[in-house]
Amino acid sequence: MIFKVLYQASQEEVPVRERTESLYVEAESVREARSKISDRNINIEYIQVLDEAHLEYEKSTGNFELENV
Repeated sequence: MIFKVLYQASQEEVPVRERTESLYVEAESVREARSKISDRNINIEYIQVLDEAHLEYEKSTGNFELENV
């Protein structure tokens, strides 16, 4: 499954919607996705599983790049 991870770049800052970034991770579960990126110094806001329609939309926006972790 592909997961979209919404996060803030720094754990020290207060989350601000305008600074929220996203990355895409392939994993079997939310727990596995979280553990794959646990070594990064980011503040994870939300991890969302992408169904086929949402995945196709993300690919069409041009911002889709699957992380190799």
